[in-house]
Amino acid sequence: MFRALRIALLLFILATLAVGAWKSKARASAWQSTLHATIYPIAADDSAVTRRIVASLHADDFAPISEWLQNEVERHGRPLLRPLAINLAAPLESLPPAFPANGSGAAVALWSLQLRFWAWRHDAAPGPRPDVRLFVIYHDPARTPELDHSLGLEKGLIGVVKVFASRDERQRNAVVIAHELLHTLGATDKYEARSLLPVFPDGYAEPARVPRHPQALAEIMAGRIPLSADTAAIPDSLRETRIGPQTAAETGLTSSP
Repeated sequence: MFRALRIALLLFILATLAVGAWKSKARASAWQSTLHATIYPIAADDSAVTRRIVASLHADDFAPISEWLQNEVERHGRPLLRPLAINLAAPLESLPPAFPANGSGAAVALWSLQLRFWAWRHDAAPGPRPDVRLFVIYHDPARTPELDHSLGLEKGLIGVVKVFASRDERQRNAVVIAHELLHTLGATDKYEARSLLPVFPDGYAEPARVPRHPQALAEIMAGRIPLSADTAAIPDSLRETRIGPQTAAETGLTSSP
């Protein structure tokens, strides 16, 4: 009986979260009011470097993301005064559930439920109730020179973002955070899974550019600037990225690409 009650309670909580997420997604994709996102910083390791960076974070550190999105929203013809407001929560000591290694459909579905329940338990933060929750996990680059993929879930509007604990990487971290933010709003990746090269034309910020290469900018969901047919560079900041037509359509900025 007790086990049945626990399961029923969990299902009720998940159903409540699902309804709330659906309402937030509908509101966000309408682009008629400010989208509220809360960033929850987490130290991935016990490095003094990581702990110092996480402890010193300020909401203003993420202002370039809000400014970039406002410019992109206006460029796509949406005169919204403040598309995105970012709030910063206190650092968390708990890591989210790890993405399943085998990647099977059942395992991923279970992980998604576990993540959403975990996020619900760790979403205490001052300010407005967030539409999007971004759990940003900081890694000491000396210990972890390469990061696993970050994740952005449209169901639940949750992002698990892996970044470097380095002031020198702050602008590139913003690119990763913006990429995952747009995933939660329905944007899809626009690069080849194996090569990580941008897919033409949707993964190009300027697909009509002549000559096609080198491109000067990265489409945000492609994540790289195409320099030739088989080479691409990671943008140094959001100033080198754009929301392309297909991404704009997927996130509701435009009606069609």
